[in-house]
Amino acid sequence: MASDTATRSDTFDIGGDLTVDRLGFGAMRITGEDIVGRPHDEDEAKTVLQRAVDLGVDFIDTADSYGPGVSERLIGEALGDSDDVVVASKAGLLRNREGDWLPHGDPEFLKNQVLCSLDRLGTDTIDLYQFHRPDPDTDFEESVHAFAEMKDAGQIAHVGLSNVTVEQLETGMEIVDIATVQNRYNVGHRDDEDVLRACERNDVGFIPWGPMYTVDEEGVAGALGEVADRRDATARQVALAWLLDRSDVTLLIPGTSSVDHLESNVAAAELSLTDEDVATLNEIDPQA
Repeated sequence: MASDTATRSDTFDIGGDLTVDRLGFGAMRITGEDIVGRPHDEDEAKTVLQRAVDLGVDFIDTADSYGPGVSERLIGEALGDSDDVVVASKAGLLRNREGDWLPHGDPEFLKNQVLCSLDRLGTDTIDLYQFHRPDPDTDFEESVHAFAEMKDAGQIAHVGLSNVTVEQLETGMEIVDIATVQNRYNVGHRDDEDVLRACERNDVGFIPWGPMYTVDEEGVAGALGEVADRRDATARQVALAWLLDRSDVTLLIPGTSSVDHLESNVAAAELSLTDEDVATLNEIDPQA
């Protein structure tokens, strides 16, 4: 898997002091169907988490709404309060009986949720706690102030934002140090390119959620397949490698409930793309 591109950084320092490998694990899919309830086999879900750590993954992302509460609990039971793994969680979304994701940024709700997250994860301090989504019915600054207060109280070490604009990121940075931003972004969906570049300018980690959501779409699958054939890799591995090459601040959290898929995803960190490969993928028109 040789490359003629510049060597990329393998790690990133979240908040300047939490060094993690840039290919982590997203723990959304270790819950039940549609991210609601318990998984069919909780032992298997814990095995996936433990295998991720065995493979060298040291950054795991979850949220209080995954389950709800199920993903955090399984992480706490499988990994405990390990110093070898940076765990990121989120608050600010509710789930209704239909499984809809409902923004809820009331400061008192957020302060209660961090207590629940701490208990499920079995820790005194959450490494990174992210505001899951701005709530149109709550002042954005008030929500972010709640996270600043959690940090001041020692409940969380670093604050992150998710699904925000550049303007909201700048507003958040005026209130508290922002360590990461988690927005939708992948090889076929680059609407938040401006947010990624703002993160670069401010040394803020950028966590692209849905990193493989477009791999099978028309206009994307062909280019990925072409590069995958050249590199003796899978299309999904190529999509992940492109994100790693896209910026040194990107932190990947591909998720799965399968050990086989996990191992394949982690192997993408060793896939080096050539200049020709990157050019092929960069020519994908996300607006097509």
